[in-house]
Amino acid sequence: MKTGSYAPPDKIMDLLLDAVCVVDIQGRFVFVSAACELVFGYTPEEMVGRPMIDFVFSEDRARTLEVADNVVAGQPLLHFENRYVRKDGQVVHIMWSARWSEADQMRFAVARDITDRKRADALQASLYAISDAAHSAEDLDVLFRHIHQIIGGLLPAANFFVALYDEKKDELTFPYYVDESGQAPAPQKLDSSTLSAEIIRSGQAQLAAPDAGERQPGLGRPDVGRDSSNWLGVPLHAKKGVIGALVVQSSRADMRYTEKDIELLQFIAAQIAPAIERKQMEAWLQHIAQHDPLTGLPNRELFHDRLQTALLLAERNQTRLALLYLDLDKFKQVNDTLGHPVGDLLLQEAARRLRQCVRDSDTVGRVGGDEFMVLLNGIPLREHALSIAEKIRVAFDYPFELAGHSVHISPSIGIALYPEQGDDYKQLIRDADEAMYDAKKKGGNRAQISARPGILKEPRYQKTA
Repeated sequence: MKTGSYAPPDKIMDLLLDAVCVVDIQGRFVFVSAACELVFGYTPEEMVGRPMIDFVFSEDRARTLEVADNVVAGQPLLHFENRYVRKDGQVVHIMWSARWSEADQMRFAVARDITDRKRADALQASLYAISDAAHSAEDLDVLFRHIHQIIGGLLPAANFFVALYDEKKDELTFPYYVDESGQAPAPQKLDSSTLSAEIIRSGQAQLAAPDAGERQPGLGRPDVGRDSSNWLGVPLHAKKGVIGALVVQSSRADMRYTEKDIELLQFIAAQIAPAIERKQMEAWLQHIAQHDPLTGLPNRELFHDRLQTALLLAERNQTRLALLYLDLDKFKQVNDTLGHPVGDLLLQEAARRLRQCVRDSDTVGRVGGDEFMVLLNGIPLREHALSIAEKIRVAFDYPFELAGHSVHISPSIGIALYPEQGDDYKQLIRDADEAMYDAKKKGGNRAQISARPGILKEPRYQKTA
């Protein structure tokens, strides 16, 4: 039996799950099938007559136009992938096949939504990437940069930050903060009114977007540093509780974070939180190995290491440095009369005052019971060392108010200089120590420069006869 030809009705194209699009030479849609509403969220009437490029995600527009020109030039297109922005603001991944019809002067294309597949592939890849980053990153800053790259491959994350909470200090900090319109905010208390603080308090994700519905009153404002209309943050759950939050934010009007993005970011946060907690523990162990637990100052070993490094730099750059050795006069009497707890408070307050007397580039260390050393880098003249020593002495003139007791204490300060006393760090310490005891023998509450002649190495910036 002979089978006749059959012309399907026009409506049969509306049954296709893939979207069929026709674009003219000016790049405007002249026809789209019914499936376009499923893929892009727009009805055919809303798309026809508008430029195709208006619907493309901004970061993909340049390469999309380049590929479109190649199709018009006669190169058929198979399996080209780019991103479009749906009417509801979601970003979707599209795979295209397209061909140019010279007779019709039209570009015919078929679009398939591959967002779910891309998301699944990206999540699988992110697991490997997170595992690799967690083991290869030498510190938290490097780890955060890797995390930013990983999240950026899953959803729009040009503006991204990590907020971490220190329960002991009740302090929320922003160790990694990338924002096109602002800098990282200052540390804040957990009871602040920002959404990142609310995430940590509640342990719940927060989505702030124009079409995300009304948030409950009191949940805070879209976060620090910007008036973002599109904000998504999720908690970092670790063994000891919520340790922080991951946040992406945007002020762009052409895209929106959604409930699916919450699930995705929560998945990433669940993988990342243990890595962050482990890095924090490693950093803490390294810190306590090199710092005095009472004052938080560098301990003897770390101070010696910094002194040796400073001497090498001073020799290379032909600059001076000074070493101050400081002892608290009659500190034993404070411990004997007021008790060790007050003595500990005194040491902590003394450390704080010492740090306030020097620059960030200098180092203050605790090297004994009531003994401190101060490294002054790059001082032009020996008089500058004496000036800093006098500043410290004056700072100790003010009484220490400690647990209801007003304590008066003064320092004896010994000073050794490079290059005047040579470049042996152990000898410099001995010189400063001896000068400190000389100051103490003279009644204390004074500074004394080492009298040992040493071997003078004239800096190059000083002309010699």
